Amino acid sequence: MRRVMIIGQPGSGKSTLARAVGEIAHLPVVHIDMIHWMPGWVERDRAEKTRMCNAVHRRPAWVFEGGHTATWEDRLARADTLIWLDLPVALRLWRVTRRTAMSWGRVRPDVPEDCPERFSAEFFGFIWRTRATARARCARLFASAGGEKATHHLRRPSDVSSYLAALRRAAQRGNLGISHR
Repeated sequence: MRRVMIIGQPGSGKSTLARAVGEIAHLPVVHIDMIHWMPGWVERDRAEKTRMCNAVHRRPAWVFEGGHTATWEDRLARADTLIWLDLPVALRLWRVTRRTAMSWGRVRPDVPEDCPERFSAEFFGFIWRTRATARARCARLFASAGGEKATHHLRRPSDVSSYLAALRRAAQRGNLGISHR
C-alpha cells in the first residue's frame, strides 16, 4: 500500500478517512480541496488543478482523496488501492450540516487558509442534485479498477470502522501489502 485513492461524494468522510489511512500507513495525505480552492474560496483554474493533480500522481506515495474527475483515470492508473465511500445521501447531508455548525467561521485542516467554514445553500443543492450522477461516476470508476488493485467499497460507517481496524492490525503485523476484497 503506497498510493491510495479515496473517492466519494461530499460528506462521505473522505478527508477523515484519508487522515486515518495516512497516519496508519505512514503515507502523505493530499486533500483535493487544497488543489480545488485558493484562499478566500476562490476556485482554481481547471488546467492548474489538472497540473497539480498530475504532480501528485507522479509522487512515489500518497493518500489522495476527492474529485477533479478529469484526472481520475490517471490517478487510478497509479494507485494500488481504491476506496469508495458510498454512504447514503441523508447521512452525508447530516454530516455536512454538523461539520458546518461545528467548524463555523474556522478553517478546517483540509482546505486552504482564508477559507472559513460557512453555510452554502449552493453546496447543499449540489449534494442533492448530484446524488445519482456522482454516485454513478464513482461506480463506473470503481468497476474499472481491475483485479490488480485492492478495492474497498464502504457503504456504512461500520464498514469504515472495520476497514480501519483491519488496516491497524495489518500495520501492527508489518503487513500493509495489497489485499483484495
